[in-house]
Amino acid sequence: MSPGNDCRPQTLTKPALGEKEAAELVDRVFGLKVAWIGSLPSYDDQNFHVRVSAEGAAEYVLKITNSEDSQEPDLIEAQTQAMMFLSAEGFPSATPYRTKDGNIMSLESGDHRPGSKKYMVRLLTYLPGTPVAKIATNAQILYEIGRLAASVDKVLSEKFRHPSVKSLHRGQFIWNLANVPLLDQYIYALGQNKYRTVVEEVIEQFKVKVIPKLSSFRACINHGDLNDHNILMDSSAGSLENPQYRVSGILDFSDMSYGYYVFEVAIAIMYMMIESPDPLSVGGHVLAGFESVVPLSTEERSALFLLVSGRFAQSLVIAAHTALLYPENKEYLTITAKTGWKHLMTMFEMGQEAVEKTWFETAQAYTQHAPS
Repeated sequence: MSPGNDCRPQTLTKPALGEKEAAELVDRVFGLKVAWIGSLPSYDDQNFHVRVSAEGAAEYVLKITNSEDSQEPDLIEAQTQAMMFLSAEGFPSATPYRTKDGNIMSLESGDHRPGSKKYMVRLLTYLPGTPVAKIATNAQILYEIGRLAASVDKVLSEKFRHPSVKSLHRGQFIWNLANVPLLDQYIYALGQNKYRTVVEEVIEQFKVKVIPKLSSFRACINHGDLNDHNILMDSSAGSLENPQYRVSGILDFSDMSYGYYVFEVAIAIMYMMIESPDPLSVGGHVLAGFESVVPLSTEERSALFLLVSGRFAQSLVIAAHTALLYPENKEYLTITAKTGWKHLMTMFEMGQEAVEKTWFETAQAYTQHAPS
């Protein structure tokens, strides 16, 4: 998950349960005996991989939401209902195991002391597969990810109906791409250097060139965080030298919000650039996959460079800010920064015209022939 629920990420309290406490929680709330449990990395929630001693040794992810987000049950309800809806529509999305009371989530105390923080707890099916971050991506994978991003947003926007969906209107949500200008208040975390200068330029150009265009973009519900750790792949066919991959899991719906189709493709491009040895070539393949489902308008395409740059800025600035607050989690918080700064600087050195030319020419080639 990305850190921060709105423009106040410093108010978060990350859960800190031990494995024994987590196992007891699974027993008490869901009525399942834990055979094995192990912690999973996370941004500001706490996740455990759980194997229960039921028939078939079923596997789950115990998700304990941070204290701030736990105060918004409607939002967590909307995210969970969206996961259930997507699963029913044939997407590889986790579904919740119900509590002993038949609910999809439960508000629980972190410990037994009076006044202790309360956290929303869910037990989700464990999805098989390898994160994209651990696979050498190729054109076929990038195209599939683009197609997935468009397909998820399209089906959610056209068919997902639930009373809790109104909670996805998250006006000040720091991770919504429309809110790049809110980064002004966290930019201090970068100190004074060349990186800060580029981020300030991104924010300024975003205010002038993107914000006035928002009303011309097509609105939708965004997953909002299709990064290289939140998409799982399985090798489905092909040879050992040239495996063919399919998406086997979509994780982490906690950044869902109302946004625009072009936001989702920009977010996917940015995160796929992170792991790539040839980052600037990535965008065209992702864009081609996306446009096979939802073709972008001229206005939407013209904003893509600044939207991708804006997502880099969000990720890098908020990670730097959050790492100051939680130094013990710095390594995980700054995963993107390892290559992110380099890619953002390269984009700005090349300039919008040259980067877009690379993306659009690659995408155009797909209209002549399908991906191999």
